[in-house]
Amino acid sequence: MQTIYRQIGIVLLALLIPAPQAGGQKTQPSDPSFGAGDTPDQSGPLASDLSPALTPEAIAKAMRKVGDWQLGKSRSDFSQDWTFAALYRGFLAAADSLPENHYRDAMLDAGKKFDWKLGPRETEADDHAIGYMYLDLYRRDHDAKMLEPTKSQLDRILSMPNVCTETCPEGHDQTTPMWWWCDSFFMGPPIWAELYNITGRKEYLDHIDRGWWVTSKLLYDEKEHLYSRDASFLDKHEANGKKIFWSRGNGWVIAGLAEVLQEMPESYPSRPKYVAQFREMAARLKSIQGADGLWRPGLLNAAAYPLPEVSGSAFYVYAMAWGINRGILDRAAYLPVVQKGWAGLVSHIYADGRLGSIQPIGAAPDAFKPQTSYVYSVGAFLMAGSELRHLAQNHQ
Repeated sequence: MQTIYRQIGIVLLALLIPAPQAGGQKTQPSDPSFGAGDTPDQSGPLASDLSPALTPEAIAKAMRKVGDWQLGKSRSDFSQDWTFAALYRGFLAAADSLPENHYRDAMLDAGKKFDWKLGPRETEADDHAIGYMYLDLYRRDHDAKMLEPTKSQLDRILSMPNVCTETCPEGHDQTTPMWWWCDSFFMGPPIWAELYNITGRKEYLDHIDRGWWVTSKLLYDEKEHLYSRDASFLDKHEANGKKIFWSRGNGWVIAGLAEVLQEMPESYPSRPKYVAQFREMAARLKSIQGADGLWRPGLLNAAAYPLPEVSGSAFYVYAMAWGINRGILDRAAYLPVVQKGWAGLVSHIYADGRLGSIQPIGAAPDAFKPQTSYVYSVGAFLMAGSELRHLAQNHQ
């Protein structure tokens, strides 16, 4: 019977995936992701003034180079879209780590511009992602106007059934979970976890717990310890016969796991399940790391993809460094992984600060160019750098 239900789910979601945007093609200004990335014809030389060394000074220099370039390039395009929400997390992390007040000042300006409101879709995780920035700033400044719009919207959702109601896959039914695609684990649950930490209300964690394990049961491969992007990929395979596991999709998941665990107390009953899944994913990703320290767009068919994919790779480096810093991952086993990963990431920084080799907006492994850059990857890079600075400072 379970097999039948699984097959029905695959059919219902088969038409889900939109065509990925081609590198270099801008979306229309009415699209909230406008300005999120590009592929210029000329990108100039790679940076020659950076070091991959895991020292606080070397890491900070790379972070500032990339962060300052991205802030100057994209500030006028800031939106409530998930693409920028991921970037904002990186700016907040860098603001604390370096420290650099101009990154936090830019986030304050963005919050005021958006009147501290989430995106327009009530239950859509992508439109909740910006709430992470609002709540982070609230925890620092304790200004109620930063908190209330997000809290009020999530409180309304608490009374709703955990099923998809907006931007659902074509043909969905009332059993399709609200978080039906793996990316949503980065966009939604961390905000609920932050709200728990601010209010102490356990029902916010319980909401995560119900949604996470429903979607995990559908999309998490217990053998490969990786996530399918959504149910339409459960029976899709690479040319080599391996299942399609998208690099950035799994990056969203393991980074989301780290952010949820950061806020979840040790006493929460199902916390060990999250820790176990985090460790399983980290071990699997460690086993398939490329010789250059990075991961390819399709995780189980590296030979089919000539370029490494920096956005997924940056999330992996962030999550593993976070795991080392919190004692969840063994330092001796994972320090070489993050060292190689960071060196690989730094090797894709251009002289002007552009971070390249980033797959454009999409939902599956695809081709791109070395100079392609998108804001969500810069967010992941800054998050990774912040955790690595913490790791390096502790070591010193």
